[in-house]
Amino acid sequence: MGASEDGARATIRAVAALAGVSPSTVSRTLNNPELVNAETRRRVLECAERLGYQPNRAAQSLVLGRTMSVGLIVPDIANPFFAPFIKGVEAYFRQTGYAVFLADTDEDGATEVRLAEAMVERADGLILCSPRMSGMRVRSIAAKLPVVLAHRLSRTVPSISMDVQPGIEQAVTHIHALGHRRCAYLSGPRDSWSNRQRRKALHDRCAERGIELVVLGPYEPRFTGGYRAADEVLAADVTAVFAYNDLVALGVRSRLEGRGVRVPGEISVVGFDDIPMASMTSPPLTTVAVPVPAVARGAAAMLLARLVGGAPGAPPPPPAPELATRLVIRSTTGPT
Repeated sequence: MGASEDGARATIRAVAALAGVSPSTVSRTLNNPELVNAETRRRVLECAERLGYQPNRAAQSLVLGRTMSVGLIVPDIANPFFAPFIKGVEAYFRQTGYAVFLADTDEDGATEVRLAEAMVERADGLILCSPRMSGMRVRSIAAKLPVVLAHRLSRTVPSISMDVQPGIEQAVTHIHALGHRRCAYLSGPRDSWSNRQRRKALHDRCAERGIELVVLGPYEPRFTGGYRAADEVLAADVTAVFAYNDLVALGVRSRLEGRGVRVPGEISVVGFDDIPMASMTSPPLTTVAVPVPAVARGAAAMLLARLVGGAPGAPPPPPAPELATRLVIRSTTGPT
């Protein structure tokens, strides 16, 4: 035991010497990162990594009464939309000494609740990304550990989301300018907060422009959902389609072209998210781009502030302008 402790002290001293700080500062950085300013914390962690020093997390948990980990639950890891969000959260917490436990609900609400309840025993805090569970369930879990909602707003639980209004306003203006007057919205999951926000914003903006909006669905937020929707799009006799997300948009475009319907020659298609493959398809997809990295940083900053009571030196959540959506015009929209 004593030899092991001496070895640990020697390692901490080595990190301290390399970073140009005291061993106590190294200890604070590893155990109470909120007490160390951001620049010192970054330098200490870089030196610790260079020397290969890894603190014993089990021992830290016993001493601190904390797991030094946070949970992150997303609806579908296979959906490219969530990859930059996961990456952003992990990158943020990597500099704070917290590990991130990732869980995937596979778009199932019951699974989401079970995973969230399990995180109560395993993590110090939890980020729920695009959660499907009811507000009552969210409040119940938030009463047991610090919770932050991402891509969903709440009056009672800390939350952050993008502003869909600018991007949808631009998309409707674009479609209207191209001459479209009867359009469809391919809705996403019925229990999705984001779906309700997008549907309402589209309805309001289309009404202002004199565009008739036909709501179809709900559809699963995947390529297969859009593929299934295409036949209903044709039956609805519309000239343009707004899809819940890019995967749905790519699915409907694929099925339409398979049936010999030209995109955008006969039907225009607009997606939502601007996932990487949106610009790689042929034709590349017109879509509403979402500031996923900014939402990820904001959610992580909110949770850290709750965990450490202010987190001196931690960057604040991003300001509103960074959370605005915007239209990216490519080649799946054209005149009627």
